[in-house]
Amino acid sequence: MKILGKPTKREEQIYQLTTLVAGGFALGEVLDKLSRAAVEITGVSACSIRLLDDETGELKMRSTFGLSEEYRNKGPVTKDDPVIKAAFAGQAVIIDDMRTDKRINYPQASAKEGIVSQLTVTMQFKNKPVGVLRLYRPTPGGFAEHDIALARSVASQCALAITNAKYYARAIQGEQVAQQVKLAGIIQRRMIPEAAPKMPGLEIAASYKPCFGVGGDLYDFIKLDGENLAVAIADVIGKGIPAALTMSSFRGMIRAYADGGHKRHTMAEIIRKLNNTACDECRDGEFITFFYAIINTKEPSITYCNCGHEPGLLWRQDKIRELKKGGLVLGVTKETGYEIEKIELKTNDRLLFYTDGLIDAVNFDGKTWGVSNLYKTFKLCATGSAREIVNDILTLRRRFIGLARQTDDTSIVTVKVSNRNG
Repeated sequence: MKILGKPTKREEQIYQLTTLVAGGFALGEVLDKLSRAAVEITGVSACSIRLLDDETGELKMRSTFGLSEEYRNKGPVTKDDPVIKAAFAGQAVIIDDMRTDKRINYPQASAKEGIVSQLTVTMQFKNKPVGVLRLYRPTPGGFAEHDIALARSVASQCALAITNAKYYARAIQGEQVAQQVKLAGIIQRRMIPEAAPKMPGLEIAASYKPCFGVGGDLYDFIKLDGENLAVAIADVIGKGIPAALTMSSFRGMIRAYADGGHKRHTMAEIIRKLNNTACDECRDGEFITFFYAIINTKEPSITYCNCGHEPGLLWRQDKIRELKKGGLVLGVTKETGYEIEKIELKTNDRLLFYTDGLIDAVNFDGKTWGVSNLYKTFKLCATGSAREIVNDILTLRRRFIGLARQTDDTSIVTVKVSNRNG
């Protein structure tokens, strides 16, 4: 029986190099370990690892061993360099004397560093170059054909380890982004009121369903005094974190202008201030649809302004009235006016406010739930409580769309008007 001998030092070093391939290490840590290992395995005096930047075409010095900081920063090397071109074409390029070879761009820096001969091999992953491994010796003609196979073996392991480290970094970054999105979602949901303020003569229910972790929908309730409740519902045209950040800022503006300001300013003035601020804050292609209402429980009445939003709905005795009066979406131009409407409310009236995600929901057949289905559903369940109306609308919509993935957030608010004293 043949007894396997003890691995040589070089075999052990190459094995240690392969452990970097499977390890979960940061790229900088991997590169430093690779450059040191390359010197120890090949027995050279110094080593450098350059990685290809796909955008600039430069091969950036990412790690060295046995080289000074001055040499590291001697100047750029691009993929158009003749040595790099040859290496990327599959050649192992040996330079016998860097001080005199015309292919060398920085002969004086090489002479000052005390490195004379050079061997360059490409590092490839799936036949695509990721960079080059360069080995140096202090004497002319320091490399021969037998050095090439070892250098390529080391370069192959380096390419695998570097690619693995990049994937590892992306995975970590993905986890961090996911955590940030999760945190942003938590913060946004905290901005959505858990419950409406208790107001005599009103029963209120609401629901918010983001289609992603965070979104651009918002509804809010502001108790202005013992008789007046402000209801705001809005949708930033956009998705994800940017829309959520804009909406967070807009919520602060609503509260700043409405809370306490409704006695000093008319609703038209408040809307104008919100629009002016939105015009200053919204980026190109970004704007806000907004429906703002003040419900007076003593009169009772609703005063509202619809700024390019889905119309609020007033149900009374099985008939639906659309609340459309208002004007343009916010954030487009300051040179616009807004119309305000006031409507008397009666006991057993129902109000419904929503964002377009409610009606734009699509099933697997590509059919949209739509306004007509919303109106039919609202009429069907309008005699129930505010919470029952919300639940019934969302349940019947779910039956229509099934498990089809949605692309827009859904917000819905319902108000039941009852006897203030009852």
